[in-house]
Amino acid sequence: MKKHNFNPGPAVLPASVLQEASKAILDYQGTGLSILEISHRGKEFVDIIEEAISLTKELLGLNEDHHVLFTTGGASSQFFMLAQNLLNAGDTAAFADTGTWANKAIKEAKAYGNIKVVNSSKDKNYSYIPKDFSGVPADARFLHVTSNNTIFGTQMQTWPEVAMPLVCDMSSDIFSRPIPIEKFGLIYAGAQKNLGPAGVTMVILRKDMVRTDLTHHMPPMLDYKTFIAENSLYNTPPVFPIYVSMLTLRWIKNLGGLEAMEKINTAKANLLYGEIDANPLFKGTVALEDRSKMNICFVTDNEVLENEFATDAKNAGCINLKGHRSVGGFRASIYNALPIESVQVLVDTMKEFARKKG
Repeated sequence: MKKHNFNPGPAVLPASVLQEASKAILDYQGTGLSILEISHRGKEFVDIIEEAISLTKELLGLNEDHHVLFTTGGASSQFFMLAQNLLNAGDTAAFADTGTWANKAIKEAKAYGNIKVVNSSKDKNYSYIPKDFSGVPADARFLHVTSNNTIFGTQMQTWPEVAMPLVCDMSSDIFSRPIPIEKFGLIYAGAQKNLGPAGVTMVILRKDMVRTDLTHHMPPMLDYKTFIAENSLYNTPPVFPIYVSMLTLRWIKNLGGLEAMEKINTAKANLLYGEIDANPLFKGTVALEDRSKMNICFVTDNEVLENEFATDAKNAGCINLKGHRSVGGFRASIYNALPIESVQVLVDTMKEFARKKG
């Protein structure tokens, strides 16, 4: 039976990317070496990382004012790394608290500067995106936001209008839609949702954000300037995850870029939300205007129905649908690489479940 993978991460990858990557594991482009064995200093890998950078710039509309870096440690390491790189002890930064990951970013940043939490949706279990940014201090060096909240199923559909640059955790919706790149001073994203396998993190850094006046010691492996100077090759990078990410970026480009990706993702989300809203046995958990197109959360009215539907979904090949404990119910993660055919199977299963229950 075909499996329909709704895992929130590590997430589904394009079938064509997996096929090409599997060949490269045995023999990369006739070199007689596996992609897992090639030197990160050799021409083969330098070409890979340069293409990944070029594709990123092309897809997002970046120019020579931006660096594209590849780090390790996941987006969680960026919670402290960005604060170390962007703040001196007396500096102020603003943060929006929209969920678990935003909260962790706030906690880490407090060790490095004066952190102002300007709004929060904690009062309703992070089921909406707060819109009031009037409390952002005028002297804040940046405003940190989380574009998509994987656990709670909310997503920023508009961007704050503020004077300072945005710093954004875009781990779960990067490359899913066009963005106004001019608003962002720094974007970071763990690869394992929309880009590639776990093990590499992308950092997009505007050149005017690079600090040359930091008053504290920066270990080389935590300093953005190290990655800039060495083209992310100061030490051995995660070669295979970067290679698969490059293949995924090629795949997105070949589909038509971010405009085409947004249309595909909107069609998938509309299909599933349409069934949630029409089906009497299910209901959504977040404010309508803040619904995520990446992570769709929904619940049933009672535990018996929940367990029965979980069994039916599994029998239909729909796997990894269990909601996070903070929300409960179900969470369908429909990232870029999940085909609409898989969403249709889930919708058909929901329809049949309602029919069985009368």
